[in-house]
Amino acid sequence: MFFRQVYDPKLSQYAYLIGCQKTGEAIVFDPLRDVGTYLDIAEREGLRLVAVAETHIHADFLSGARELAERVKATVYVSGEGGADWQSEWLKGGEYPHRILRDGDHFMIGNIRFDAIHTPGHTPEHMCYTVTDTPAHASMPVGILTGDFVFVGDVGRPDLLESAAGQAGTMESGARALFRSIEKFRKLPPAMQLWPAHGAGSACGKALGAVPMSTVGYELSANASLQAAASADAFVAYILDGQPEPPLYFARMKRDNRGGPAVLGKLPEPKAINAAKLVELQGATGVAVIDTRAWEAYRRAHVPGSLFAPLGKTFNTIAGSYVPEGMAIYLITEEARVREATVDLIRVGLDRVVGYATPATFDEYARKGKPASVGEIDAAQVEAQVEAGAFLLDVRRASELAERGQIPGATHIAYERLLARVAELPKNKPIVIYCRSGNRSAYAAGLLDRMGYQATNVAGGYEAWKAINSTVAKS
Repeated sequence: MFFRQVYDPKLSQYAYLIGCQKTGEAIVFDPLRDVGTYLDIAEREGLRLVAVAETHIHADFLSGARELAERVKATVYVSGEGGADWQSEWLKGGEYPHRILRDGDHFMIGNIRFDAIHTPGHTPEHMCYTVTDTPAHASMPVGILTGDFVFVGDVGRPDLLESAAGQAGTMESGARALFRSIEKFRKLPPAMQLWPAHGAGSACGKALGAVPMSTVGYELSANASLQAAASADAFVAYILDGQPEPPLYFARMKRDNRGGPAVLGKLPEPKAINAAKLVELQGATGVAVIDTRAWEAYRRAHVPGSLFAPLGKTFNTIAGSYVPEGMAIYLITEEARVREATVDLIRVGLDRVVGYATPATFDEYARKGKPASVGEIDAAQVEAQVEAGAFLLDVRRASELAERGQIPGATHIAYERLLARVAELPKNKPIVIYCRSGNRSAYAAGLLDRMGYQATNVAGGYEAWKAINSTVAKS
């Protein structure tokens, strides 16, 4: 049996390519939308990708299942559990070969057997898959693909249908379903390997570990969320407490994965633009200019209306939460990183990446155009700004406020949710923004600057403020 875990560090996402080396057939579980990576691995290993499977309808990225069905006619395996509202609608009509799985169903890829186990909670339709290498004549499966059900150190959050997708009143029922799924998980052989769909940094849980895989037995003994499942009521209270605010784009991913992501065929190929084009883009509201340069460079001079989004682990989240779907996108980034940024964007459904300018081109623009700037103050200046009438905005997670407190008088809106709630901010006052250390507040400052607010970032954030102030407010 061939086994390969494929990791994307920005989405903290694991896909799995599993193949039968005897028959040359392979399947990929939970692929990202840019499927060339999986096709390349299969080709290097002398395998053919004949199938693709999903553990659930994803909220944090666009799935590559449809892309593989289109590209290589892969048979698609998805859950048929969870009710009519949680089916993969894009498979209806028979355009793609597929099979709808129920709890206890199995299928074969070559000599490898995959058994589906319905594990609702994170989502109603969620499936896990045990993997058995049948020629090995083992007494149990070698491992289980747990998707967003059990992670290393955590379990999948059950609140996303309500907090991200707007399904009111579903988080407690989801938590209770998750508790029942955990009871089923306890009966699995403890020696089985455990292969999750996410690692540390994912917003699909609150305490995911960085170790890429585990075993059933180890998680039963060491996973704090599993330990909390001593009773249903205790587990519900534990698992719903302190979950991070979901990025704004999660609802769109859930919708598009259920309906079927648009088929890419190939990646967008943004064209280089010149300084004159950047002048044209000044203040444009119908397009998005995403500036990936360092904060110091951006805040001192940027194209008016551009967003600040460094090309690191938070790039997908910032762009997905701040750029409306369907909007044309221009990048300001090094030429060598244009493809990286484009891939990041299409993974969260932002496909209209039409152009890019390098930092050198921006420097040329800065001499010809009218660049904007964003203010920044030290923590010691916050009090004076507020006394002078500034509106104080805290963009950390709610759990951070509960644990660490906040600056008295601050209004809280997590930076990932800010675009949806920007109307709550006063237009006639300066906005002073802080987070823990000054990074997330910088992203928020870029968004508010784009939308016409007078935004000022607090350098060093709450930690710098708390170092010189003993009085904090409790949330």
